[in-house]
Parts: sequence; C-alpha cells; structure tokens
Amino acid sequence: MELRFDGKTALITGGARGIGYATAKMLAEGGARVALLDIKGDLVQDSARKLSAESGAKAVGLKADITSEQDVDAAVTRVIESLGPVDILISSAAIADDKLFLDSGPSDWRRMIDVCLHAPMLCLHKVLPGMVSRRYGRVVCLASDSARLGQARLSYYAAAKAGVIALVKSVAQEVGKSGVTLNVVSPGATNTELRQEREAQMRAQMGEERYQRRVQTVLRMYPTGRLGEPDDIAWAIAFLASENASWITGQVVSVNGGFAMP
Repeated sequence: MELRFDGKTALITGGARGIGYATAKMLAEGGARVALLDIKGDLVQDSARKLSAESGAKAVGLKADITSEQDVDAAVTRVIESLGPVDILISSAAIADDKLFLDSGPSDWRRMIDVCLHAPMLCLHKVLPGMVSRRYGRVVCLASDSARLGQARLSYYAAAKAGVIALVKSVAQEVGKSGVTLNVVSPGATNTELRQEREAQMRAQMGEERYQRRVQTVLRMYPTGRLGEPDDIAWAIAFLASENASWITGQVVSVNGGFAMP
C-alpha cells in the first residue's frame, strides 16, 4: 500500500533526528511539504536540507523551544508562510530520564511535563483551529506503553505520556465531526540517537560486563528478539496521518515488538 500526501503540509516536532526524521522522510517521499521543528537549530536546518535533497520535497527546518508559547506561535506562522496551512501535526519531541521517583524532584517533573505534555498541547492548540475550519486534519502524538501499564524508573515520564493519551482521546471526541482525526502511537524501546546517548551513559556508569547483561535482559522482554528502529514506528505514524486512516481516531497503537500487549 502506497501512502500519498500530495498537497499536504506536515509539521513535525522533534523532527531533526530519530523517529521524527524517519517520519518526515516517509511523508516527504509521499509528496508532503514538511516542516521540522527542533530545539537543536543547526541540526534541524541540516536535517531539512538533507530531507529535501533525498526526497525532492520542499522542507524547512526551524529552531523552536516548543515549551514556549511565543516560539510555537512564531514557528507555526513561519511554516504557514513558507509551506501553507498545516494539515498534519506529528508530535514526537521528547526527553529521557531514568530515576526512581524518590530520587527525583519537582524540577525533574516540571521539565518532563513541559516537554512531553505541555508542548504538544501548545502545538495542537495553535494548529487545530485551522484544521477545523478547513474540515481536514491529521494529528499523531507519540506516547509510551509505560503510560498505560506503569514502569519503574519512568514514573513522571509515564505520567506525562498518560496525559498525552487523555488529551488526544478527549480532543478527538470534540473535533471528529470536523474531519480532524487524532491518534497516538506508543513505541517500545527504539534505536534512536536519544536512546543511544542514554545507553552510552549507562554503559560508562555500569561497566561493560554488567551493561551487556542488562542488554540481554532487555532483549528477552521483546518476543521479536530485537529493539525497534525509527522506521518501524514511522510506518505506523505515516499510516495514521494518511487518507487511508480517515475512520481511525482517538486510538492508541502500540508498536513495541510485543513488549506490552495492553
């Protein structure tokens, strides 16, 4: 099945790398115009140039702190001026943390909620009115099965992502009659740059022998015997962003190699 996005403008947060960039490439190859937003300014501009060169699509890369209402307003305005009204919003920006709840504090919680819940709310609140008025829109937010099942050392990350799921389900009920769909993709452990950076830190802290035991323990949790790759997640996102998924809304799709089967 070929997914086409001709004439559509997609905005992707956290688009400079990882799942965001993999999704951007699929949408661009399907004919979409793509805007990448990321806090890493030089990287996101390089990624947009690379995306345009590889796909032939029109792409822009914008530095934006998506926890800032002013940055989100300015970025969306520039996207509309450069590429046209936003038809597709992919919310994939995230941060990682790995702490026991009792070892964390309010500053950890606020940062996590700002990036993983407040920022998607800001972006959605900015682009949704246009989607509703045009009676077309696709929104896909990334969450985590830790939000559905709970997971040790990920308590406040899970809490923020649970908020994303509740947000998407609620807004999907409000705007469904306007031709706008909202869904969640819930990845398992995925081999992104963010994960690689976190794993490198853990390897240095734990030592090689202990770290390798940990790797094998993690892999045993996945019936497929491997971690995910960004493209594994991007395929699900692209489908939900396509015309083919017009009767799917308010759903949570786990793409996790069987790690959790909620």
